[in-house]
Amino acid sequence: MKRIIFTAIFCAAATAVFAQGRDTAKTVTDTIRTKKGTTIRFGAGEDASYIRINKNGDTVEKYHHHSKAPGFSFGITLARLDLGFATIMDHNSFTLQPQNQFLSYRQSKTSNVGFDVLQFGYRFDSSFKIYLSGGFDWTNIRLRDNITIQEHQPVLTYVQDNVDFSKNRFSSTYLRIPLSFDFRTAEDSRGNHFHFVFGPEGGFLLDGGVKQISAEYGKQKFSDSYNFTTFRYGPFMRIGYGAWGLFAKYYVNNMFENSPEQDGLHNFSFGIMLGF
Repeated sequence: MKRIIFTAIFCAAATAVFAQGRDTAKTVTDTIRTKKGTTIRFGAGEDASYIRINKNGDTVEKYHHHSKAPGFSFGITLARLDLGFATIMDHNSFTLQPQNQFLSYRQSKTSNVGFDVLQFGYRFDSSFKIYLSGGFDWTNIRLRDNITIQEHQPVLTYVQDNVDFSKNRFSSTYLRIPLSFDFRTAEDSRGNHFHFVFGPEGGFLLDGGVKQISAEYGKQKFSDSYNFTTFRYGPFMRIGYGAWGLFAKYYVNNMFENSPEQDGLHNFSFGIMLGF
């Protein structure tokens, strides 16, 4: 999974650098074509760039007026890269009840990672659009106790081990499908917007996993559904400026299914994101 995350970050950074390079090249070209005491416009319709030079020729002002026309869009994307913390809430409390203490975890090492790869949407105007996207989402719980969650059990089951694990990770992988309502402000002098995005998100379980490292057994990996809920759903929110922002999402149904003692456990995640 680390390779996937690093690849996503590299692609996002490369895209930003390429876009910046194109903008720099355009600035040089436009400046060469300007004349003193004139205002020159580049672009058609409402999407245009301007350069204004005063009569003395010693001041150059460049600004943009950017507006997208309404319409549908569909394509492959690499957007909304989430890097944050995952938290287990037990009946809306951050404290686990006695029957769930075996899931005690290290908060600083319990993470949520995700990104979108497909998007279909409709833009109403420059300030508002709706889009349905699809991507992947990982929740990695770093367990404190030396336990092993058991595979192929009718309910969530664990055993206590006489092994000191240096890493004991309990994880789930979901296909995420968020429906986003995206509001943004007018473009500022830097060409950026403030974004406010919210909506519902559904997710289909792809796999669950346990990864353990110990001196006795080395590195071990196990794969199973581990009674993670097959379909999860809940609201999310994103807010930010330019390409960067903050996200939060809460799944209203249980983390685990067919496990009565874990009834009331919910997943809450928050952190930073890249790529509106």
